[in-house]
Amino acid sequence: MDWTKQLLDWYSNNKRDFPWRNTRHPYSIWMSEIILQQTRTAQGLPYYERFMNAYPTVEKLAAAPLDEVLKLWQGLGYYSRARNLHATAQQVVDQYDGVFPSHFKALKELKGVGDYTASAIGSICFDLPEAVVDGNVYRLLSRCFGIFTPIDHSNAFKGCKALANRLMGTQQPGTFNQALMEFGAVLCTPKNPDCGRCPFQRQCVAFNQQKIDQLPFKAKTTKV
Repeated sequence: MDWTKQLLDWYSNNKRDFPWRNTRHPYSIWMSEIILQQTRTAQGLPYYERFMNAYPTVEKLAAAPLDEVLKLWQGLGYYSRARNLHATAQQVVDQYDGVFPSHFKALKELKGVGDYTASAIGSICFDLPEAVVDGNVYRLLSRCFGIFTPIDHSNAFKGCKALANRLMGTQQPGTFNQALMEFGAVLCTPKNPDCGRCPFQRQCVAFNQQKIDQLPFKAKTTKV
């Protein structure tokens, strides 16, 4: 069976139910992505609901005092994310009349939005064929396809993005990206991955070569 079809079938049967998965609205997707950066989903979910209740539109968030936004963010840490959240809302209102841009390059120019977040918004909301690549995705693909390039190597991200884009194709890019994220978070975890339930077990290079604990890896750094 085709790898991508296996992934999408798995996702269809196993995906968790989150409010941001029931919409394609850019504001909602962007809000969830910023809150979930460096944050576990269980911790981020109440903050997402809190922010969406307090600021149901990007205009409401842009007009809010920064101190109020920071207070609502309290407890999530990495406060630069909250500042960027507020600044981006103002950017979207001022430059795009409150409508998130639908082009990948323009999305990446929003404050605090990198390749991963732009790919998530672009694919889920606008069907842009841009694959997401973060630690979860790199771990899954490096194990399954035997990518031995160190994760901290300069070419690692570029190579993994190219592979993910090929696997994605042009059909259902948003669903494909959400499936990648979910699989890495739920099954192909950093420690003790659930290989017994993995649909890719037969073809997984790391599993068959008993290198699950070795992939992905960082290049050894010189000790000072």
